[in-house]
Amino acid sequence: MFNKIEDALKDIKAGKMVIAVDDDNLEGNGFLVMSSNFAEKEKINFMMKYGGGFITLVLEEDAMQKLDLPISAENKSGYIASLDFVENTTGISAQERALTIKKVIGESFDRHNFIFPGHVFLYKGAKGGVLKKASFIELALDLSELAEQTPSGILSQILTEDGSVAKLPDLISFGAEHNLKIISIEDLIAYRRERECYVTQEAEANLPTEFGHFKMVGFVNRLNGEHHVALVKGEISEEDEVLIRVHSECLTGDAFHSLKCDCGQQLTAALMAIEKEGKGILLYLRQEGRGIGLINKIKAYKLQEEGMDTEEANLALGFPSDMRDYGIGAQILSELNVKKVRLMTNNPKKIVGLRGHGIEIIARVPIIMDTNPYNERYFSTKKEKMGHLY
Repeated sequence: MFNKIEDALKDIKAGKMVIAVDDDNLEGNGFLVMSSNFAEKEKINFMMKYGGGFITLVLEEDAMQKLDLPISAENKSGYIASLDFVENTTGISAQERALTIKKVIGESFDRHNFIFPGHVFLYKGAKGGVLKKASFIELALDLSELAEQTPSGILSQILTEDGSVAKLPDLISFGAEHNLKIISIEDLIAYRRERECYVTQEAEANLPTEFGHFKMVGFVNRLNGEHHVALVKGEISEEDEVLIRVHSECLTGDAFHSLKCDCGQQLTAALMAIEKEGKGILLYLRQEGRGIGLINKIKAYKLQEEGMDTEEANLALGFPSDMRDYGIGAQILSELNVKKVRLMTNNPKKIVGLRGHGIEIIARVPIIMDTNPYNERYFSTKKEKMGHLY
């Protein structure tokens, strides 16, 4: 269904666009992507015509810092600002948007030569690209870098003729009509995973627990220095269909047994299930509060007390509803010789995040906990807004 990453990179290097999709789900959406080196009127016009006029320029973290933009509050999704080159008229035309892009990525950038807000939307890609965060923003950055271009990309979401978001069948037809290759985030993750790895195993020791005896293995993320731990039961081989729980750190639930969530209960249930199985892995990732950190999590709790649900609280604090990164978990599992997984989860995003790192999801194993008066809304929000499966 999709083209090879190698072929897409050839097109990117030649100044062409490609279509990127999140996965092979029929409801998945897609973006037009190209390198910013080829920001020309005709190409930007094509993006505007089929992408609803929204043009996004993605830069890497280091390049973004050098711009020294006068923006005080960065949105945690990566959005920095919208801008126009000061010599533009309205800034809305394809020609003027292309000029704005060229001026941003030019060697003589001066922030005083730009007007804020504008018609080119500037995003910062996470260091590490799709291996750090499986999103279109990081994909655009990776494609440009892998195609040996300036490390910045341009993207625009594809719409249908009636203005709705194009789904996979529409994207396939669109790609055929315009002779554009189609790739997925998963395939780009796999491409990079085959060629690079940024986690290292640093320590190992036995860990007897009330649930059973495990081997505790410590890993370090070389990109940001984070420490992660895997509790391993039994000897793992590539042919094993390993029972896995990828568990994000939750101090309030795991250690303090908070009734506002079910994290501690899930952690206990997972360890008991792995012990009963006699083989498996509990992967404990340092991603407190769905990635927003402990202090912001407490702030979110306060907003929830004032009437917001868990998603609304995250958004009110300037974060996406879920910032967790499962790419690092997939790399750790690969380092532990895991190839086939029976994944204990109710969250389909974990499945997408793990695929593409050489990890085959054989089955999803539900991990269902009872509700209580303090977490009933938490459960309904996860189901209705975040797509969790119950």
